[in-house]
Amino acid sequence: MYITRAIEKTILRMSEQFRVVLLTGPRQCGKTTVLKQLAADSSIDRAYVTLDDLNERALAKRDPALFIEVHKPPVFIDEIQYAPEIISFIKMRVDHDATRGAYWLSGSQVFQTMKGVTETLAGRVGVVRMLGLARSEICGYKSVPFDTSHERLLARVKDVPSLDIHGLYSLIHRGSMPELHAFSGVSTTDYYSSYLTTYLERDIRDLTQVADETLFIQFITAVAARTAEPLNMEDLAREIGVSNPTIKRWLSVLTTSGLIVLLPAYHKNVLKRVVKMPKLHFLDLGLAAYLLKWNSPEALEAGAASGRFFESWVFSEVYKSYLNNGLEPPLFYFRDKQKHEIDLLIQSDGSLSPVEIKKTASPGHNSVKAFKQLAPLQELTDEHRVEIGEGSVLCMVSAPLPESQVNWYIPAWLI
Repeated sequence: MYITRAIEKTILRMSEQFRVVLLTGPRQCGKTTVLKQLAADSSIDRAYVTLDDLNERALAKRDPALFIEVHKPPVFIDEIQYAPEIISFIKMRVDHDATRGAYWLSGSQVFQTMKGVTETLAGRVGVVRMLGLARSEICGYKSVPFDTSHERLLARVKDVPSLDIHGLYSLIHRGSMPELHAFSGVSTTDYYSSYLTTYLERDIRDLTQVADETLFIQFITAVAARTAEPLNMEDLAREIGVSNPTIKRWLSVLTTSGLIVLLPAYHKNVLKRVVKMPKLHFLDLGLAAYLLKWNSPEALEAGAASGRFFESWVFSEVYKSYLNNGLEPPLFYFRDKQKHEIDLLIQSDGSLSPVEIKKTASPGHNSVKAFKQLAPLQELTDEHRVEIGEGSVLCMVSAPLPESQVNWYIPAWLI
């Protein structure tokens, strides 16, 4: 069963503007499926070739010029990372023929693919980043970039199905991979066991900075246990028994392969004693639950990690709402050394909108207490002044409710 992806419009828009479109994202997030579906729905007869085919891969590496000659555009070349040799020949082809959307490329190993693409196809390629399913895609309602405007959110209530706490943790526990939602009979344990093996064998093994796969599994598990926490590399290094530079390289691998996001801290000189370390969010929480042995949604919801999994799920939904619309997520978080923290800041048009994330149906006024830490930003001169926009507490209330004139309690399922 094909699940319509919110990113389809972004891909088609890029295809109208660029000669080459590159779709990147984690393994098994649906890249091949969505591009094949768009090709099938198009009036353009687009050929398909995958470099998973060892014969095609051998030709591409041995004689890239012949490969490009055999597979003429319009064409979709899948798993481009296995033969980066062809990228320079694609450049020569599109430099002689400026047809938009001539080449569609996809690749999981963005850490290998992107360097060649950005250097060789600069100005010719539109890069689209894709993640696992958002709830809007699972349930079939419109995906829009999240903002804290209570008027927009109130208007959205009629279009978005509500979700209770049990349904939400069932969704978190199942994860975001399309295979798990297209076929309900697939066991999450079996799926993620296979996924992890594939990730290690086909992605990680090729990286010289990962020599010990068992140690790397321990590292991923430790990272999953720290979701929704400020990143402390020294702490991670001590637990795993490797050096800080190794932890830094491995975090880069997880980031570029789309498994985690390191959310930057927001800091200005006027905000005193601000913590500048990023906050770590695991994106596929089904994989995180598998790694940490949370074997059921009920155990996860009742467990010690429940609140952090809730926060990371909310963050991932907000993050995807921007990527799916072809936008770079304008997201930060705030924390100072007195432990005042704002889970999410959305930057837009010179303003910051604060968001707190709480796994509760009755958050109370203290949930917005940290918002006042941003007040000094409004006291700056006109050139540097930052307006503070409407605030939200994303939680488990059943409907949007005002906390004050500027801050609202918003159901987390309404993202």
